[in-house]
Amino acid sequence: MSIKPMVRNNICLNAHPEGCAAGVKKQIEYAKKNLSKSDAAPKLVLVVGCSNGYGLASRICAGFGYGAVTVGLSFENEPSEKRSGTPGYYNNEAFDSEAAKAGLVSISLNGDAFSNEMKAKTAEAVKSAAAKAGIPAKIDLFVYSLASPVRTDPKDGVMYKSVIKPIGPAQSGRALNFMDGTFSDFSIEGATAEEIANTVKVMGGEDWELWMDSLESEGLFSPQSKTVAYTYIGPELSWAIYKNGTIGKAKEDLERACRDINKKHASKINGAWVSVNKALVTRASAVIPIIPLYISSLFRVMKDMGLHEGCIEQLVRLYRDCLYTADGKVPVDSENRIRIDDWEMRDDVQKAVTEKMSKVAAENVFSETDIEGVKHDFLEVHGFDVAGVQY
Repeated sequence: MSIKPMVRNNICLNAHPEGCAAGVKKQIEYAKKNLSKSDAAPKLVLVVGCSNGYGLASRICAGFGYGAVTVGLSFENEPSEKRSGTPGYYNNEAFDSEAAKAGLVSISLNGDAFSNEMKAKTAEAVKSAAAKAGIPAKIDLFVYSLASPVRTDPKDGVMYKSVIKPIGPAQSGRALNFMDGTFSDFSIEGATAEEIANTVKVMGGEDWELWMDSLESEGLFSPQSKTVAYTYIGPELSWAIYKNGTIGKAKEDLERACRDINKKHASKINGAWVSVNKALVTRASAVIPIIPLYISSLFRVMKDMGLHEGCIEQLVRLYRDCLYTADGKVPVDSENRIRIDDWEMRDDVQKAVTEKMSKVAAENVFSETDIEGVKHDFLEVHGFDVAGVQY
């Protein structure tokens, strides 16, 4: 039987287990080649949102790059007779399988990370993993990498839903379908006050803070513990929908939470940081209207300049050049943020991308941009279009 991707409006509805496993193995090999164990490297790492994108790469770098014990949590759908599991389900399976082969201790949990129940279960899993490895139950690195469209607040039981909308006037423009190279016009109305608040509730920093409180109450931190969450800023051309929109408000709250975590837990941990990462193809970014055209142009420019990175390359730089440097210092910008989007945001890169985007049309999209590369990355995230896999 031939298994093909089912894509609707830049959303893939299925996944391929062998392709997902191959993708995990490829990232593992890169991490092993570009990271090495040291006294400063983390020995026990917790990744919340561990199954895809930057969260998965974070766990791979910790486990296979540094040999760390890892505990990962994500919310996945298991496969059934009628449908495949989510990509993250297969990624977690592949990670644990490869970890077992390498003699690494790993525990993967499946559940609602926003719930108090899963926070408690995760704390027990951390203790269990540490005991199995014979090391202290002290988390060296806590990565918060959740990307969920909804959140049920454990305090009031209300489910909040996020939206991708501008704040203020409606925004319109061209949207690129990277599966076939066609363009369409889009128009998005401005968000209501309630939609803004709900998006901050789902994608802001409140849950990161709750995780920190929960883990500290279990005595799982030490003065060497670090924590990091991920964000994106991007170029000004995307700000109307992203940075200055509902998602941007949520990301502002994430940075607010980072500042508060550093104040509240100053005596218990080494520090908290927000890392500003590069624009990449993920399940989340694919549905933001302006992003496919921007990323397609960005990838062409950065590949031509020899600067292109995927999730695993980005995370190797984050660990090696930022979190675990030889002198122990974490390089940050004026807002105390780590910037591994530095290559994307170089003036020469952004100038070339802006010029390219102004020239792109339906008749030249395949020659002017890297739409084929974007399509490949999108399919690969779901286990498709992977070399060596028989579909």
